[in-house]
Amino acid sequence: MKKIVSIVIIIVMLLGWFFSINGFGEGGSIAERMKLGLDMIGGVSVVLEADTDATGSELKSLMDQVQAVMEKRVNEMGLSEPVITVENENRIRIELPGAQNAQEAIESIGKTAQLSFRTADDEIVVTGENVKNAVAEVYQGTQSNLIGTYVVQLEFDSAGADAFADATRRILAGEITPTLDGFYANQIFILLDDDVISAPMVSTVINSTTCEITGNFTASSAGNLAALIRGGSLPVGLNEVQTEIVGPTLGIDAAQKSVMAGIIGLVLIMIIMLAVYRVMGVVADIALALYVLLYLWVMIAFHAVLTLPGIAGIILSIGMAVDSNVIIFSRIREEIGLGKSVRVAVQSGFKRAMGTIIDSQVTTIIAAVILYMLGTGSVRGFAMTLLIGIVLSVFTAVVISQILLQALAETKLATPKNFGVKEQKDTSTQEKEGYPFMSKRKIFYLVSVVLLVIGLGIGLIRGFNMGIDFTGGTVLQLNFGQQVDLEELKAQLPDTDIRDGIQYAGENNEKVILKTTEVMDNAVRQELCDKLQAQFGAGSGEFVEQAGLIGPSVGSQLKSNALRAVLIAAVCMLIYIAIRFEWRFGIGAIVALLHDALMLFAFYGLFHIQMNSPFIAGLLIVIGYSINDTIVIFDRIREGLKTSKRKQEYVIDSSITACISRSIMTSVTTMVAILPLILFCGESIRAFALPLIAGVLVGTYSSIGIASGVYYDLCRLTKKSKYRGA
Repeated sequence: MKKIVSIVIIIVMLLGWFFSINGFGEGGSIAERMKLGLDMIGGVSVVLEADTDATGSELKSLMDQVQAVMEKRVNEMGLSEPVITVENENRIRIELPGAQNAQEAIESIGKTAQLSFRTADDEIVVTGENVKNAVAEVYQGTQSNLIGTYVVQLEFDSAGADAFADATRRILAGEITPTLDGFYANQIFILLDDDVISAPMVSTVINSTTCEITGNFTASSAGNLAALIRGGSLPVGLNEVQTEIVGPTLGIDAAQKSVMAGIIGLVLIMIIMLAVYRVMGVVADIALALYVLLYLWVMIAFHAVLTLPGIAGIILSIGMAVDSNVIIFSRIREEIGLGKSVRVAVQSGFKRAMGTIIDSQVTTIIAAVILYMLGTGSVRGFAMTLLIGIVLSVFTAVVISQILLQALAETKLATPKNFGVKEQKDTSTQEKEGYPFMSKRKIFYLVSVVLLVIGLGIGLIRGFNMGIDFTGGTVLQLNFGQQVDLEELKAQLPDTDIRDGIQYAGENNEKVILKTTEVMDNAVRQELCDKLQAQFGAGSGEFVEQAGLIGPSVGSQLKSNALRAVLIAAVCMLIYIAIRFEWRFGIGAIVALLHDALMLFAFYGLFHIQMNSPFIAGLLIVIGYSINDTIVIFDRIREGLKTSKRKQEYVIDSSITACISRSIMTSVTTMVAILPLILFCGESIRAFALPLIAGVLVGTYSSIGIASGVYYDLCRLTKKSKYRGA
């Protein structure tokens, strides 16, 4: 049965890839079914902030109304897959993939909704200013046919009530002559932005400040109509705090490079696994191919939007997906080295690896969940792809790899040599000598202190390179179609700050990127772009290929979110580790995390790399990767302390030594997955990838030299028994 199931898995995987590439059914291939973000197909992303002092439930109700109005307006613009979400309580993010006229789209979605009640001869009876409230509720009247149904209850101010009473009187008196085809004289039309959202019949004269709209309403449809009407009666000013305009050519080029980088990284990882683990490497490659296939289809099933940072998250998760297999394969090799048969070694290897895999991945999930909760826009998309990847990597490594390996263990290929073990020795009564890490721990501490002092010191003296995501400002990428003289261009720019932030882009320097800490609203940006286009001309396609606006409040919020994310992640991980291990292990892990976070700041300060919103994602993923590595080593130490009769220092040293090959292997595969992003992709992807490379190196170092050393020192300070474990 194991062999049959294994063959079925391989056939399903191959057929899955065949149909995914070539397409099937009405939806077509994966590429045709995938929902793409605006940074891949071009479009507009706008964040608007409500100009209101409302808080709590009042603010939530108001933002729900704004969202309902925005959704209706955007859907009628004919754009595919718009994304409209409320962020940070008083802001609404609107993403419009495929928007052709970015400036027109911004103006259209930003205007305040106009609500009006009209008669069939197109005469305005009342406007949104006259509507005090509109709520959906269950009918409370005496008409038997309406009992139990939903109605929309309206409340007018005194002027609105008088006008409505007069209009209903004229309708019932037959004084209205319809001027609109398809409508009746006894109807009142409720229009939002000149579109009819409801057209109830008038059955009686309304001589009150309240009335109700009846019909075949469900709770949902009544609630939606009430929200739209309230939106007109509660107009709120919306201030533009963040804008991004991406030209389709720019997005497609970056997407193609990112996909190519992902394929290169995947192929390199598969080659490494084959070279190092031989037969087990074949199993890992099959599991990895299935992992990528499942990953893409899960994203399609959940209607997840694939963005450029999302591609970076997928590629990173591919590198980390190998980690579970590496842990399992290392355990299997150890079991074979103890003299066990391959079949028994596979079973016991999986059993011993399970706890390590679960603990290491759960702690990474904690970091990803917090990133998703506190992140916005592309950062949240990055976290979502990483979360999907972690869950699928555990499934493919623990379930699929186990089935394939157990089936393989029953064949003639199941020899120690084919599993990468050169010689079998019964070492069950021996303990492997380890490198004296604990006696060298003060050297590790000193190296870290020196690097932190240099990096943070230079960063503080020179000043960290804070991007406009944190400071607020504007960025424009303009396509002139030819190389223009920057000095001539600077002469046309009104602000010295803009002149300082100007650089070439594109293969032949035919594009120019302008950056300024001044927050330029839509009108100012448009005026500047029109002036430059008239002065220097434009190339083929869109002149404004990319435009971004970050309000100062957004930058301030990014900083506070980053700090909150690190603190919350640290506390959650400490609690989990304290429960699963013990508090000394938890303190050691948290010290290593803070060490890694500070190291990342030192890295940015030393090399003067610009900090933007991807820095937050990089920071949390570095923390997640580091804790993953630390947990693997701690799990081995805990196991050794429970079974060994030797001194604690000896057990820690031998445990770290036993994990060294696994740590190096995981680091190599993760970096192999990330490096193509740096080599082949644009600045937006490099902004994610660079801190991840630094984080992989620092995380591996801290797990070995810092976390275990801190745990050992805590045990000495608290006089913990040298023989007891957890």
